[in-house]
Amino acid sequence: MTDEFDVSFVTREDRSARVLIRGLTPATANGVRRAMIADVPTFSVDDVRFVENSSVMFDEMVGLRLGLTPLTTPLDDYEIGDVATLSLQKEGPATAYSGDLESSDDRVVPADDDIPIVELKEGQRLEFEADAVLDSGKAHAKHQGGVAVGYRHLQRVEIVGDREAFDEPDPEIIRGVIETDDGEVVHTDEFGNDLTQRYPDREVRVEDVPGAFVFNVETDGSVSVEELLVRAVESIQDRADELADAVAV
Repeated sequence: MTDEFDVSFVTREDRSARVLIRGLTPATANGVRRAMIADVPTFSVDDVRFVENSSVMFDEMVGLRLGLTPLTTPLDDYEIGDVATLSLQKEGPATAYSGDLESSDDRVVPADDDIPIVELKEGQRLEFEADAVLDSGKAHAKHQGGVAVGYRHLQRVEIVGDREAFDEPDPEIIRGVIETDDGEVVHTDEFGNDLTQRYPDREVRVEDVPGAFVFNVETDGSVSVEELLVRAVESIQDRADELADAVAV
């Protein structure tokens, strides 16, 4: 594993990004992916104390919906096992949404305000207090801030010549991110994933760029893509240091 890495964003949105990292081995790339899924902790509702629930949903069903509601997670200020308290009071006719939850810490709040919890009819009422616990995806999938994490090799496309006159080629489909022969990094969505559209009348060669991987990362809003990636790498480094210390004893 090299000690030098080059990291750049191919695309970046509010909760998703494509991140190009050069200098990784395949094993390290997979380790980063797994760490983003399993090692970075987030808050999730773990225990609910109902004062009243006269809705059509059982307590357990309401609790399940609360557990799957992403909560913003200030990782610098909490440790694994720490708790933040949420509460809700709602009377029908109305729909109780995630945005109706009140938190004991305004930094630990629903990542989205429009997630429906339950619809309350006339005369129905929902009141509870819930504990959100900080834990990792290794403990439960509801703590996975990285809801979709994958990676592909960066592929280099090189022009090797002109296509023969009157040749009508079949579409040459490729998906992901390519590097052109002049060093430009392009997502294949820009040309409909068909190389014959970007390189008409050209013969091209496609090969993997050694040590270069493009990560497709999407979070649930509990943490940013940048923090998810940085915390995952820190987790790998911490475990490597722990192993080195154990071997040295």
